Amino acid sequence: MIKLFSTITRKKEEFKPITDGFVRMYVCGPTVYGMPHLGHAKSYINFDIVARYFKHLGYKVKYVQNITDVGHLVGDGDEGEDKIERQSKRENLDAYEIAYKYEVEYFKNMDKLNVLRPSISCRASGFVTDMIDVVKDILDKGYAYVTNEGNVYFDVRKYEKYGQLSNRNIDNNLSGERIEVASDKKNPEDFALWKSVSPETLMQWSSPWGNGCPGWHVECTALGKKFLGNTFDIHGGGIDNIFPHHECELAQGDIHLGRLPMNYFMHNGLVTVNGTKMGKSLGNFITLPDLFEKYDPMVIRYFILQFHYRSAVDFSDDGLVVAEKQFKKLNDTISLVTSKTSEEKEITDELLKNIYNDFHSAMDEDFNTSLAMVEFNKIIKIINTAVEQNNTEMYPQINYFVNKLGKDVLGLVFTFNEEKTEEIPSEIKDLAEKRWSAKQSKDWTTADMLRNEIASKGYVILDNPNGYKIEKK
Repeated sequence: MIKLFSTITRKKEEFKPITDGFVRMYVCGPTVYGMPHLGHAKSYINFDIVARYFKHLGYKVKYVQNITDVGHLVGDGDEGEDKIERQSKRENLDAYEIAYKYEVEYFKNMDKLNVLRPSISCRASGFVTDMIDVVKDILDKGYAYVTNEGNVYFDVRKYEKYGQLSNRNIDNNLSGERIEVASDKKNPEDFALWKSVSPETLMQWSSPWGNGCPGWHVECTALGKKFLGNTFDIHGGGIDNIFPHHECELAQGDIHLGRLPMNYFMHNGLVTVNGTKMGKSLGNFITLPDLFEKYDPMVIRYFILQFHYRSAVDFSDDGLVVAEKQFKKLNDTISLVTSKTSEEKEITDELLKNIYNDFHSAMDEDFNTSLAMVEFNKIIKIINTAVEQNNTEMYPQINYFVNKLGKDVLGLVFTFNEEKTEEIPSEIKDLAEKRWSAKQSKDWTTADMLRNEIASKGYVILDNPNGYKIEKK
């Protein structure tokens, strides 16, 4: 039984799919106006894990993710410049070029992190007519109004449940520090469903209210309905989107559909850098390409998985260095088995079976990767014991454990280096054989002298229970 924390009810709930064996899941995608960053990595790894775990349990998963390429204004409000339009001026490219350029970069970097592609990835600009239909319906139901400037706003005062997700009160400065108040609104807290734009704006569409573009929030309502139906199971996104984005989305969705579109709303925690919220304005903004210059993408993934998805992750080089060492140890240990055989067998060993079950118990409890990783890392001791005892019968069970949990669920990619086939010079082989004979005769002085001579020629002797191995330094 899976339990997940729903922001709507603010408690863990048993997951009950609308359709048995089928999960419909919508996750807010990126606004494509800049290079993907560490915050993207955390968010999409978190929800990648959710989708992977459901698939592991045998569910069919339909995962929809939007690409915001229009309508997201600077500051997340209803006044100001579109983020993509602003970037187009900076780079001297048109808005469509900017959106496509950074959409490609987003997926390229997610691929490196082994984040699976969603079932459907949809650009907002391709579904504006669907959004116009949503706006028309909300207007017809009396919950929105058109201004002389050609803008359409949702009338928040008419929707009594506004604030249900963010737990905010309308009369308690609901507009918030992030939202600039447009001059043509009836109430400061009203939000845009449709915005008029200047004639020179490239991304604009005709509508009953004049040329313009959809508001940021309306795209998720329209796209969720189009690809997942009037009601779907899970909506995911970052905790920073609870207000205003998801609060507004709930309000318009409730009015348009007659109920909330999703049964569960999940939110992942943010990324901080040395204890401070990450942001471009603070100068601590870390793009993934820059990060990959220093760390392998699997180290980043391993690092993020050590935290529960609802927890904040404090990024630091010290933390990544530790994760790098831990992942190397895990990878190198697993390679002791995977380099010998790829055979898999279901687990019968009692100790390994218990760890396997404890991993599932951790994931069942609100996708707790923090505890699941503790269980998974116990495979290091299992492998070392099997290797020391030359218990090769355990190898196929270990492979099953690693592939089902480490690869399929956690999405970690393990590699191993083939042993070098470089020919060892005959001189070194002769010295090594003489050293071995001296060691067998317990002539430690001669053995040590020969070891030092071998080392001076650039080679090392590694003793093992079956003899020794020669390696180049």
